[in-house]
Amino acid sequence: MGGHPPYLGAGNGSPFTLDGTRTYRVGERDVALVDPGPDVESHVRALASWVEGADAVRIVLTHGHHDHAGGARALSGMLGVPVFGPAGVPQVDVSLSDGDEVSTDLGGLVAVHTPGHSADHLSYHWPARRALFVGDLMLGRGDTTWVGEYPGCVADYLASLRRVRALEPAVLYPAHGPPIEDVPAALDRYERHRRDRLRQVTAALADRPEATAEELVRVVYGIELPSAVRQAAILSLQALLDHVRSTADR
Repeated sequence: MGGHPPYLGAGNGSPFTLDGTRTYRVGERDVALVDPGPDVESHVRALASWVEGADAVRIVLTHGHHDHAGGARALSGMLGVPVFGPAGVPQVDVSLSDGDEVSTDLGGLVAVHTPGHSADHLSYHWPARRALFVGDLMLGRGDTTWVGEYPGCVADYLASLRRVRALEPAVLYPAHGPPIEDVPAALDRYERHRRDRLRQVTAALADRPEATAEELVRVVYGIELPSAVRQAAILSLQALLDHVRSTADR
């Protein structure tokens, strides 16, 4: 049985979530729901109805951000089923580590630690379909995702892209936007974007070695950013600055 897995959209579109969070269903009777999305009652109830009659349901999180995990506890309560995901995420009942498997009747989902967007981020390899659920590691459109949450996130992100490449999936399922079917080209695009930003920051520091992230916003982005994304951009720039400065010190 081929084709893409079905999904339900949460309707929470934004500059960061594109068309909103997609909750994927893997399985028919023995089901995994990947990323239940935000705590929006209509979406949570739709998910509960969607799996009504299944023999077993597991709620699976890629990471703990609200637009992915916010509805997990409400859905878990409605269905009386556990939440699987990264250790330390408050909604998680069963912690998963790299290599752990969540079963479905269409093949297991194997946890793959892919930090960068968040330190705890897991992707899920679906070997039966040569597919990978990538959460927020990559988006279904464009060439970037947000990387700025914690020290070392840029190095982690680039390593995670290399890890995805080594798995050789035929298709990626991001939580935001459509499936990615030309995987090598997408990986090249995302890596090139991050390395281009690093080069921009390196060049800017050559002229202004003590520059702060706030001072480099216009230099790097070239425009006045909307207030809705400015703080995220500053945090991303700070991560780039930290990476450039730490590698220069080695």
